[in-house]
Amino acid sequence: MLHSRWRTQAILLAATALTTPMVASAAAPSKREAELEARLLRLEIEMAALKGDLEQAKAEKAVAVDIQALQVAQAAVAKADATAVKLAALEAKPQPDGFRVGSTTFRMGGFVKVVGSATHFSSGELAGGSLGKEFFLPQQIPVGGSASTDVIGHARQTRLFFATSTPMGGKELKSHIEFDFALAAAPLGAQRATNAYTPTFRRGFIAYGNLLIGQEWTTFQNAAHLPESTDFVGPMDGSIFVRQMMVQYRQPLGSGLDLYLAAENPQTETITSTSAAMVDNDQDRMPDFIAKLAFKDKTKELHVAGLVRSVSVHSGGAGDNALGWGATVGGKVLFGHDLRHDIRFVASGGRGIGRYFTVGYAPDAIYDRAVADRLNLVSNVAAWASVKLGWTASVRSTFMAGYQHADYPDTIATPGLANVEAWSVAGNLFWSPVRNLDFGIEYRHALREVASGLTGKMDRVELAAKYTF
Repeated sequence: MLHSRWRTQAILLAATALTTPMVASAAAPSKREAELEARLLRLEIEMAALKGDLEQAKAEKAVAVDIQALQVAQAAVAKADATAVKLAALEAKPQPDGFRVGSTTFRMGGFVKVVGSATHFSSGELAGGSLGKEFFLPQQIPVGGSASTDVIGHARQTRLFFATSTPMGGKELKSHIEFDFALAAAPLGAQRATNAYTPTFRRGFIAYGNLLIGQEWTTFQNAAHLPESTDFVGPMDGSIFVRQMMVQYRQPLGSGLDLYLAAENPQTETITSTSAAMVDNDQDRMPDFIAKLAFKDKTKELHVAGLVRSVSVHSGGAGDNALGWGATVGGKVLFGHDLRHDIRFVASGGRGIGRYFTVGYAPDAIYDRAVADRLNLVSNVAAWASVKLGWTASVRSTFMAGYQHADYPDTIATPGLANVEAWSVAGNLFWSPVRNLDFGIEYRHALREVASGLTGKMDRVELAAKYTF
């Protein structure tokens, strides 16, 4: 259309150019002037139309460019959204649980945990390499000395496990091996250069159906109920804490209720009337027997357990046996928005079961052959409780308290450094910027009291970073 108009205009312009001189020189009559004016008017109209066509073409071209740019931008946004959706779906998608070789599934996992702490002791200092420097052990709070401060950092709580599962006879035959570096005695000079620590065996068992044989957390406790903490355990002073060899059978009773029966490795821990140092007696003659009822549903877990054992010392043709017993009750209750909050608690007590609490804060009995060839059992009560508050989906806090008291018999003297009482309070803040990555800070105040009346206090600020894989 534009080409034909340009041709028409060119003809009119040529005609005008030829006609104008004649008009000017010959003084044509008014009729020709009128025709010329008419032609000029038509030319102006055609020129205006041409100008409008040009403006319209420019506008259409600009609109086309804008639409194309918008389409490119929309495509880029759509591509970015699609990529984000794919990444989110990939993160949310359940990943393969291990790898298979034949009919056996193999899994590896664990976590890397890095801890740094600053600790103030009110009444003494800890020797180099003491475990109490690296996690809360109330029995290692110094008493009877001058105040001291200790700063330390380590990654010894890093943990690894290896597990297998094989379908067999309509059931799963499973195995589990687990170790970390936390409980090995620190080698002399370890912090001088390489900080090398020996791996320590934690758990190793075989499970087939409802039967478990091997080293596992004692049936007398529920380790899954321990609160989140930058520390290795948290409220250690009120906790049951034992891993040992056992034969355990679980019988489901329906409606979320299970019965556990176990025979576990025995070990008797004693002190003498003059020394609070623990004596590891290894002359036990029967296993520790434990029964536990455990209930679980969507919002709560509860358990109650009982323990009966023979406290035994036999050496050099002499010795004694005594009946030890204990009971514990505990649980976890979820509540709040998205069940982000929870309350956890454990209360325990008994007689002659000291080694089951706090890695042996108090002994099972006092035994001193020089005084009397008989066992004098020690009674214990212990408890802890915690409240977890999930501030957001990625930020949470836990506040906890623990307590333990040992009651020594009046039938024999108690050494002055024997542990009598311990308690602690703590609070923390954890942040998980992405799944399986945690950063935490925690403050703990604790007290230890011994039989002589001496006390020691501990104040600790601890930082931790943990990646679970």
